[in-house]
Amino acid sequence: MIRHFLNLGDAGGDAVAAMINDALDRKAARAGVPKGTPDADTPLAGHVLAMVFEKSSTRTRVSFDIAMRQLGGAAITLDSSNTQLGRGETIADTARVLSRMADVIMLRTDDHAKVEELAHFATVPVINGLTDLSHPCQIMADLLTVIEHGKALPGLEVAWLGDGNNVLNSIVEAAGLMKFNVRIGVPEGYDPDAAYIAAAQAGGANIKIIRDPAEAARGADVIVTDTWISMGQAHAEAKLAAMAPYQVNDTLMAGAKADALFLHCLPAHRGEEVTDSVMDGPQSVIWDEAENRIHAQKSILRWVFGQI
Repeated sequence: MIRHFLNLGDAGGDAVAAMINDALDRKAARAGVPKGTPDADTPLAGHVLAMVFEKSSTRTRVSFDIAMRQLGGAAITLDSSNTQLGRGETIADTARVLSRMADVIMLRTDDHAKVEELAHFATVPVINGLTDLSHPCQIMADLLTVIEHGKALPGLEVAWLGDGNNVLNSIVEAAGLMKFNVRIGVPEGYDPDAAYIAAAQAGGANIKIIRDPAEAARGADVIVTDTWISMGQAHAEAKLAAMAPYQVNDTLMAGAKADALFLHCLPAHRGEEVTDSVMDGPQSVIWDEAENRIHAQKSILRWVFGQI
C-alpha cells in the first residue's frame, strides 16, 4: 500500500501523534548542529523528493528541501512555468514520469483534485504541500509548536479569526483527530468547508461558528489567523471590509487566556489580519511555527515511507 499524505485523515490520529513525537525527538537531537548537517541515522539516504510548485512558496519550498537534506536524501524543485505541466502535459502523465525518477512527490497547487489525481496515478507517495482545500503539512507544524510550548491537544480551545480557508479546514480536521475544540470567528458567507466540520464533530470535537470575534477569542488557549485574501484571489474590497472586525489585535488577544499562543502560517499582511504588536509580541510563536515546518515535514516524509 502506498502511503499518500493528502489530508491529516490519511494518517489518522495515532500516526499524527507518532509523527509529532518523532519531530520533537529529532529536533532535540539536532540542537546546535548546522542546519545542513544530515541526521546521524540518515533514514532517507539515497531517496529523492520531487517538489512541484504551481503556487509561490517560501516556507514549503525551503522546509521540504532542508528536511530531505537532514534526512540524508535530496530534493528537486520543479515549477509549472518551466516544466511540461505548464505546456499542457497532464497530471496523470506527470505522475507516471516522476514516479520513475523520484521516490516521493510533493505538489503545491490550487485545485485539490489535482493532488488527488497525482496520487491516483503515482506509484510513489504523494504529499499535499497546499491546495485551495487543505494544508495538512502546515497544521502538523502548528500542532508541534503548540505541544512544544507546553499545551496538550486534548481539550485545547483554539480560536480562529478571519477567512474560512484551507488552513482552517485542516485545523478543523486535526481537531476531530486529536480531540480539541475550535471556535471559528468568521463573517457570514466565509465559513469553512462543511464536510470538515461534520467529520470533526463526528470525531468528538466541539466546532462552533461564532460571528462575534470577541466571543470566539474569549478564553482561548490558541489564537490563529491567516491572510484574508488567499493566494490567487483578487484583492476584493468587499471581503476586506467584512473581515476588518476579525483583525487579531491587542484587544482581541486580551480576551484569550493570559498564556494564549498566537499562530499565523505566514506570510502575513501586517496591519490587516494581525497587528505588528501581536505578531512581534510575547504571545506570538510564529517564528517557532515557521521553523517547525522543517521538523514536521521530516516526520511526514518518514511516515509516507513507513518508518513511523
